[in-house]
Amino acid sequence: MHRSSRAPIVLASTGVVLALALSGCSSGGPDTAPTATETVTAPAGGSSSSVASSAPAPSSSSPSGAGESASGGDGGRCGTGSLAGSVESGSGGAAGSTVVHLALRNTGSTTCTLQGWPGVSFVGGGSGEQIGAAARRDEASAHPTVTLAPGAVAVAPLQITQAEDYPAAKCEPVAADGFRVYPPGSTESLFVRDPGVTACRSTDAGLLSVQGLVPEGQAAD
Repeated sequence: MHRSSRAPIVLASTGVVLALALSGCSSGGPDTAPTATETVTAPAGGSSSSVASSAPAPSSSSPSGAGESASGGDGGRCGTGSLAGSVESGSGGAAGSTVVHLALRNTGSTTCTLQGWPGVSFVGGGSGEQIGAAARRDEASAHPTVTLAPGAVAVAPLQITQAEDYPAAKCEPVAADGFRVYPPGSTESLFVRDPGVTACRSTDAGLLSVQGLVPEGQAAD
């Protein structure tokens, strides 16, 4: 069961109206399908206090992702190397599940943008090995283009169903170390530590559902 002891976050939000057509990210990696969005700006110097933990294994990558670890020019897409991930408290969820906020902070020196759904999966074994099925993305959720000044944070609500809801034979429960997270449009991933959560090794028992990224303070859950 996911721990719920994290302190709540006091968040602020602002918005800028502007229509854009940018692509989101599927739960398994980049998604090139265009989608109409609005642009919003996250406040600089967000209140999240957690920082990304070092990964137990190198981030996954592909040849097409070479050089993308740093963010592009001012206003370009946030690269994996300019982001730090953490898990923050969310709405708490309903019976049988927990909702947390997967937070991505711009640690770079220039403004950059994120748009869409991060790819998320459990990892464990101290090696970064993926456990079970990747997160299903909630395509009905808001997914604006989020402009992140240095230090600003975008969050994606992540629903985690309790492994205990499945028969042990179907779930094959196992302790997870945290999550592998692909920022939208990236082929390189972050490791976000979150010990104390139980995953299902079987891909027949999907436990994760992720919403689109929004500015810190604007998540519905």
